[in-house]
Amino acid sequence: MTPSPSLLTSLPRATRLGRRVLEIEAAAVSALIDRLGDDFEAAVALVLQCRGRVIVCGIGKSGHIARKCAATLASTGTPAYFVHAAEAAHGDLGMITADDVVIAISNSGASAELLTMVPQVKRRGAKLIAITGNPASPLALEADIHLDAGVAEEACPLNLAPTASTTAELALSDALAVALLDARGFDADDFARSHPGGSLGRRLLTHVKDVMRPLERVPTVATDAALSATLLTMTQGGMGMAVAVDAAGSPVGIFTDGDLRRTFERGIDVRTAQLAEVINRNPRRISPDALAVEAAEIMERLRISQLLVVADDGVLVGALNTHDLMLARVI
Repeated sequence: MTPSPSLLTSLPRATRLGRRVLEIEAAAVSALIDRLGDDFEAAVALVLQCRGRVIVCGIGKSGHIARKCAATLASTGTPAYFVHAAEAAHGDLGMITADDVVIAISNSGASAELLTMVPQVKRRGAKLIAITGNPASPLALEADIHLDAGVAEEACPLNLAPTASTTAELALSDALAVALLDARGFDADDFARSHPGGSLGRRLLTHVKDVMRPLERVPTVATDAALSATLLTMTQGGMGMAVAVDAAGSPVGIFTDGDLRRTFERGIDVRTAQLAEVINRNPRRISPDALAVEAAEIMERLRISQLLVVADDGVLVGALNTHDLMLARVI
């Protein structure tokens, strides 16, 4: 459908309004900084001491923030799950035990569905953290700990649609999750174990030995090989290189496509030359137990396309090139 001329003339106004929205939401998040203090530290301590699970509740737009908060907590070392406030009154309250901590998110702090949960949460002996935009709200007053996510105004021109308020809730819940991550000593390996199916897991948990070409697929030649024979081995190997190995199986040098170009530039006759005349005797190496991302970093930094994989005893066990890392989706 072709936009009408009147709609097209309103586009500059749309840009101005979009910028204003971002300014309001940025200010809302910035205002949270000075509010973090004793209550925030108490909330972190309460969750760290939790022997059960963290249950995050909300409804409406705040419910979407609550669901994301639970997912972030769970993926960063704090066992958590989301309970919809409306469903809680119809049986899902049975998920909550005395060992749990409940995080209730509501901008008004007066959502009927959340307030209905409060007596049951208290009766079970669970602790309650409220994230609201009103410290004087019923939910804030009944909570064991209240975190103030109040905003001066919504980004909506009508000051009605939850916009800046949900952004503030999201930012505050992220701050809580990251503080807990740090307190638990949650590291990159822990994160990868929580994300084994994604690119983060592949990058953090894939080792060189998982993606390298094993020795039997690496084009190798003897140290006294003729250059012409080396070129034939390179062509058959499909790695853009050949590795010269000694009798013990240790690499003593490498000859690559780049070395071949430099050989021509030097005017050397490849039909009669010996490999020893042109070989690079300082090939880059990596351990099979190193992370594949380390191999990628070395290759990018040094602007090389191949790496030899050498065991602790100095024996060549494999090799890899940038294509291998791309196939493994490490880069």
